[in-house]
Amino acid sequence: MKIAEARHHDPFAVLGRHPAGPGQARITVYLPYAESVRLGPDGAAFTRRPGSDFFDYSGPARDLPEHYQLRWLDKDGYTREHYDPYDFAPQLPEFDQHLFGEGKHWHIYQKLGAHLHRIDGIDGVLFALWAPNAGRVSVVGDFNRWDGRCQPLRSLGGGGLWELFVPGLTAGCVYKFELRNRYSGELLIKTDPYGQAFELRPDTAAIVVREDRYRWQDQAWMTQRAGHDWLHEPMAVYEVHLGSWRRDKLGNFLNYRALAVELVAYVKQLGFTHIELLPVTEHPLDASWGYQTTGYFAPTSRHGSPDDFRFFIDACHQNNIGVLLDWVPAHFPKDAFALARFDGSALYEHADPRQGEHRDWGTLIYNLGRNEVKNFLLASAVFWLEEFHLDGLRVDAVASMLYLDYSREAHDWLPNRYGGNENLEAIAFFRELNTVTHQQYPGIVMMAEESTAWPQVTRPTWTGGLGFSMKWNMGWMHDTLAYMSQEPIHRKYHHDQLTFGMLYAFTENFILPFSHDEVVHGKQSLLNKMPGDNWQKFANLRLLYTYMFTYPGKKLLFMGCEFGQGVEWNFNQALDWYVLDYPAHQGVQALVSDLNRLYKTHPALFSHDFDAQGFAWIDCHDVQQSVISYRRANKFDELIVVLNFTPVPRPGYRIGVPEPGVYTEIFNSDSGYYGGSNTGSGAAAAEPIAWMNQPWSLSLTLPPLGAVILKL
Repeated sequence: MKIAEARHHDPFAVLGRHPAGPGQARITVYLPYAESVRLGPDGAAFTRRPGSDFFDYSGPARDLPEHYQLRWLDKDGYTREHYDPYDFAPQLPEFDQHLFGEGKHWHIYQKLGAHLHRIDGIDGVLFALWAPNAGRVSVVGDFNRWDGRCQPLRSLGGGGLWELFVPGLTAGCVYKFELRNRYSGELLIKTDPYGQAFELRPDTAAIVVREDRYRWQDQAWMTQRAGHDWLHEPMAVYEVHLGSWRRDKLGNFLNYRALAVELVAYVKQLGFTHIELLPVTEHPLDASWGYQTTGYFAPTSRHGSPDDFRFFIDACHQNNIGVLLDWVPAHFPKDAFALARFDGSALYEHADPRQGEHRDWGTLIYNLGRNEVKNFLLASAVFWLEEFHLDGLRVDAVASMLYLDYSREAHDWLPNRYGGNENLEAIAFFRELNTVTHQQYPGIVMMAEESTAWPQVTRPTWTGGLGFSMKWNMGWMHDTLAYMSQEPIHRKYHHDQLTFGMLYAFTENFILPFSHDEVVHGKQSLLNKMPGDNWQKFANLRLLYTYMFTYPGKKLLFMGCEFGQGVEWNFNQALDWYVLDYPAHQGVQALVSDLNRLYKTHPALFSHDFDAQGFAWIDCHDVQQSVISYRRANKFDELIVVLNFTPVPRPGYRIGVPEPGVYTEIFNSDSGYYGGSNTGSGAAAAEPIAWMNQPWSLSLTLPPLGAVILKL
């Protein structure tokens, strides 16, 4: 009865082949939609138990093949033939089960989920799932009329793992899991946490994929990456939301393969070194931009198949462009089909909402104290780096994980065992994450979006750090945009916002982000943050970008900002590409392209991004005129940068320099080529006039709202 009621935790104890006395065997099958059953095409008929859908066969054990087939007629008159799933031994090795229980199985995604599998020459799909509080688990799909009674899984014991090999299933079949909670009897229909492909939203079932079919062509890139010294090399990142970068003529999403042509060509033309993708991990709601993930092992089907995504990354690598992915271990959505209360209990999340819920975002927080949950996330990181050759991950919302009281009232959080607000499990998780990924995939970068002053985010784990490669410099970004939003006449009262960042610039390995978060939710586009008339807005924007590209730290710019899009980013439509019909926008795009090339060709601008020897103030005190100047240098190269943050041309502006000679203007953000007024010096000879603690000095003409870069 328990089988018929889908309540049996061990269907193999009842179904399949069992001894029935000396030399005899009994086979029991449960087929709710069968009219009659027999052994293979011409074998003996089974006997239906009266008033049930159980069918039995008894006979000499020696007459049965190693694996027998069932041939049955269904209630619609169709003949079905397949091997009996309950005639196969367990397939998940005990060693894998043990590693998973310890939280140390980096490739558990190769075992759990649904995988094409062969046993004794018989092909099918092996389903495996972790659900320790389930009393019964079944796989459901079109192949069994989505009926949880038909194919319940085998329990593998106290570790909470379940599995079933279903012969005859192939790649492309659609499935979910049906679970019954062992305590409450609650019935749940869940998609596969380890699914590697999913239906196009709003459908949510997982799809069995054929693995290891794609043939990579990026061997040269991967070899070079393994020895890449990203600390001392240029890195300029173009941040992209694939769904709204560009669309086809009908307004549909572009396929990954189309993006491999259009986006790669565009990024290569502009000179960026990397593309960073807003999460392409599968997600149900377009409006979440991918940050509320339900498929941690699957690229979203909005743009094509997993192999299509591999093609995109491969094309990037063949064009010397790295690919980074936003990855979200901080929280997950409450959608009933996904991880929330997965087996009828708080499994992936904390049970206590003071630990397990982000009320700001309406999402749930992973319980990193459970080895299996930690393993799930670690394996996801490994999956993207290994299976898709990604060059790094940007870990979202790190601060929300580090602090137990993040965005909470005093009564609404639980302290750690020492009474503090530090999340000890999250700290251990980040250290393990960064240790594993850097050891396994040399040359990749792990970036933290961490918005507080948490110490040593980018320092090695063995010195007490979290082990990230880089951290987003949120302080510099906020200060800079706040300063630039001021009317120039008022900027002298906010001069410290330009200079304060240098007090901590080398405490971490920073990347300077003008990201998607700064151009949504009423914050306006970067262009419209700038004060003044139209000319001043564009001049300010060109000045801002020159400042970013010459300031210590790697660079990140969100799509659309590179040509000065005038409206906020809208995830529901493509960028306003039409504005490139106008010279001012063409000028911003040309400036960004030239800054990328200047940045990549002058080691002074990148080789010492993370240590003080690459930067020196010439003057940071000219508050009244809102001018700053500094040197960027390494042992082979030195540049001088002067920035004028007012719309006033400044002829005869003197700065100190360390050496005599003629200093040539190699870049001017006010060039007419970019839409500026063509004010500048061209070249200036150093005079033996001591100035700003330097033995020599230059008399320059500074452009209005402009920046110049000089080289001896």
